[in-house]
Amino acid sequence: MSAAAEIEIGLNAAIVAMAGRSPRLLVVGGHQNVLEGLPFGPFDPTRHRTMEMSLRHTVEAQTALDLGYIEQLYTFGDRGRHKMPGDRGPHVVSVGYLALTRMETERAARLEASGAKWRDWYSYLPWEDWRQGRPLVLDQVILPALQRWAEEPMTATTGGPLIARRPRLKLAFGLDDFPFDEERVLERYELLYEAGVLDEAILDGRVAQRRIAGALGIPMRHDHRRIAATALARLRGKIKYRPVVFELMPPEFTLTDLQATVEAISGRHLHKQNFRRLVEGAELVEPTGSTQSATGGRPAALFRFRRQILEERPAPGLKLGGRAGA
Repeated sequence: MSAAAEIEIGLNAAIVAMAGRSPRLLVVGGHQNVLEGLPFGPFDPTRHRTMEMSLRHTVEAQTALDLGYIEQLYTFGDRGRHKMPGDRGPHVVSVGYLALTRMETERAARLEASGAKWRDWYSYLPWEDWRQGRPLVLDQVILPALQRWAEEPMTATTGGPLIARRPRLKLAFGLDDFPFDEERVLERYELLYEAGVLDEAILDGRVAQRRIAGALGIPMRHDHRRIAATALARLRGKIKYRPVVFELMPPEFTLTDLQATVEAISGRHLHKQNFRRLVEGAELVEPTGSTQSATGGRPAALFRFRRQILEERPAPGLKLGGRAGA
């Protein structure tokens, strides 16, 4: 009987904030040949009663960030995810979290000193940003590579059945008569990884060389880009039935700012009048009575989140309709 493998539990956080109209992801590393990654810390049950408490303490100690909304995503424990050749250390199982916060300039120096930095979320997942229309990288790079991969003969893989690639490709990327579903972020990432299009597939030894010329988005250490994709998928779904978007907003905001934030998360452009009717119908905001001066235009009315909605409705959110790019 073989000895039981040593297991270590870690906590990864995909921490999201807004800077202007750009969704930002907090990352660490990215120097001395170390790839960028998500903030990470071990779970010590002797110090913290829950994993969430441990995560909050680790992030605040490292970056001085006070996290708002937090939810657990998934447990990432594939064999080899933190191993290097010759490594005899414990196998790391990581519990991934989605965390939302606001950028605060007074904490910028502490954040910079910690070695952490904010990066545009879409620099890691550029094919997910449809705000300016269908991304060119889809038709010029991604889909041709995936089409070639889908046409290759399939071989059996250990521990699982053969799953046809073409139907998965159609569903994930909205081909033929299938609509593009912005929530299928993880499925698209998984296909790109399996097809050997991403740098992580090379680093993990899945393929010998990349199927395309040049990197497709910024790679991350281990499976952290997969965790980031999982977080984006969850957040895109969550804003439709929970008012989590207001965790990213200042206490007072204009409807234009709110629309820009929702567009940044969903990755698609929204019609201004339709969005305002949606917000009014959902009764999620209320006017403050104040205005904000706009350069070259009339002052814009300021609003705040109407917290009473949490007592009035079981699933208050912004039920976005239509398709990406519509």
